[in-house]
Amino acid sequence: MDGPVRSRPASLSDFQFGAVATETIEDALLHLVQQNEQNMQEAAGRMGSFRETRIVEFVFLLSEQWCLEKSVSYQAVEILERFMIKQAENMYRQATIQLREKKEPQNWKALKEQLFNKFILRLVSCVQLASKLSFHYKIISNITVLNFLQSLGYVHTKEELLESELDVLKSLNFQINLSTPLPYVEMLLEVLGYNGCLVPATRLHATCLTLLDLVYLLREPIYESLLRASIENPIPSQLQGEKFVSVKEDFMLLAVGIIAASAFIQNHECWSQVVGHLQSITGIALESIAEFSYAILTHSVGANTPRRQQPVLPHLEARALRAAASSNT
Repeated sequence: MDGPVRSRPASLSDFQFGAVATETIEDALLHLVQQNEQNMQEAAGRMGSFRETRIVEFVFLLSEQWCLEKSVSYQAVEILERFMIKQAENMYRQATIQLREKKEPQNWKALKEQLFNKFILRLVSCVQLASKLSFHYKIISNITVLNFLQSLGYVHTKEELLESELDVLKSLNFQINLSTPLPYVEMLLEVLGYNGCLVPATRLHATCLTLLDLVYLLREPIYESLLRASIENPIPSQLQGEKFVSVKEDFMLLAVGIIAASAFIQNHECWSQVVGHLQSITGIALESIAEFSYAILTHSVGANTPRRQQPVLPHLEARALRAAASSNT
């Protein structure tokens, strides 16, 4: 347990679909819908974003090196994102109080350097915490983490490592079992299997994981193109961008876009059927599903995307995708 973790992660072939009772699936899907709505509401006033490509890539590569499951890497990104936003909000709150009370301002340059110097430690702590949440026997040990940090030139003690984990936990009020898009994707694949989807869920699952990685890595350009398409304007206003934040946190919308894009890659002749099933399951408009899958595919496979081959009726209203970003006032 103290040495580097080199065992293989769970294989894609380990996943089984169609083994869960329909009543259980219905309850789980309802729970995800409620959870998604709550997450979107909470995201409305959130500051900034720390899912930058280099950060996400670092987490993914580290998770791969430590042979962690995909779910761990996604959750580590979400924990880090939420923690860093809390840090930014706290800094803003402190500055606001100091200005209001006319107190001597803190040395923000020194504080920024302190946050910068501890960022890799915080990132690794988030990966380690996510590994503990996976209920997996391959929890990353402190020695493995310390050896990795030392290989990068960062020298820390076990006490500092534990303090870093505790800082993350306290900052998030110990609520680190955060939502990720993966359960939404896998639950919808389960339902598609019961609904008689022509493309096998196991084949879609492997492609979905690849595209989900891609969306995490190319988050900004994908969502930027999605925003421009939803408002039919190449230059969104600041307000439109702010209103679009909740759409970026809509994991159900992301899941249907991922699955639709995967279905097009696997068998484009079945794309319309898959999208129809997804619309009936989630209530998300066909246009929204098509726009999202189009955005994903144009950043992955390029031409011959579903929007070009499968035009959607223009009178169909998009869900929050278009409504949330359409107002300039």
